Amino acid sequence: MRVRRYRVLHSTIYVYSDEVTSSYGRAYLTPREFPGQRLLAHDIRVDPVPSDRSVGTDVYGNTTLYFHVTAEHRRLEVTGESTVEVTNPPEIPEPGPWEKARPAIENGPLAVEFTLDLNPPEIIAEVAAYAAESFPPGRPLLEAVRELTARIYTDFTYKSGSTTVSTRVADVFAARRGVCQDFARLAIACLRSLGLAARYVSGYLATDPPPGRERMVGADATHAWAAVWLPDGTADGHWVDFDPTNNQFADERYVTAAWGRDYADVPPMRGIIYTDAKESSIRVSVDVAPIEV
Repeated sequence: MRVRRYRVLHSTIYVYSDEVTSSYGRAYLTPREFPGQRLLAHDIRVDPVPSDRSVGTDVYGNTTLYFHVTAEHRRLEVTGESTVEVTNPPEIPEPGPWEKARPAIENGPLAVEFTLDLNPPEIIAEVAAYAAESFPPGRPLLEAVRELTARIYTDFTYKSGSTTVSTRVADVFAARRGVCQDFARLAIACLRSLGLAARYVSGYLATDPPPGRERMVGADATHAWAAVWLPDGTADGHWVDFDPTNNQFADERYVTAAWGRDYADVPPMRGIIYTDAKESSIRVSVDVAPIEV
């Protein structure tokens, strides 16, 4: 069993060209707790200090922070700091033919929602045909997922800045390029086209420096991957995380912050401001630093 501990520092700074009189925000910056991941310490700092803030849980069990800043400001900084312990997932035996992993009210009531397409739809004919190549009848589920992951990694080019959070899966598929969230959403659409349950996972990937180089503080970034549902005889079932961007199943380097049906369910930050500012900028810094266990 491999165990790693990390200090995760996630800072978001907004700068505006004029005064902001009111700022409402919601942050998904609190890493989840589940078997294989423990949250040892956590804090979120907001500057200017909010006049109102509260912590809640959404429908998927993610912890969210709501805040309202009423002091006039031209700069807003939100920083999440966490200490997390992650254990590599146990090896999962093949559950059998992928067709038997389709959830239903009888065997996976909590997973059925994750089989549904989005609105507007993301499952187009081309995506369904692409998925079908890795899922011939009777093929073991994880074997098929492993091949789909490798194909997306090979067939699509990672290019920073080539898409936005609103880019559709169809556009990513046509352009054959994107970033981690695009490849996760493409994989999810592929699985859902087959009636399988898949969810979007937001978090962090600890990166190791090249041989002979020191680790660069702040060089990390938020990351996104996907998870597929496996029946295990319980209502919850079992989820296996996989990463098309890096062609692998998730291990102890992956820190999970939140999950949902799509990126729109769990963006790290979202909000509304009241201002006459014509221009604004955003700067995001992420550092995932290993801590000796």
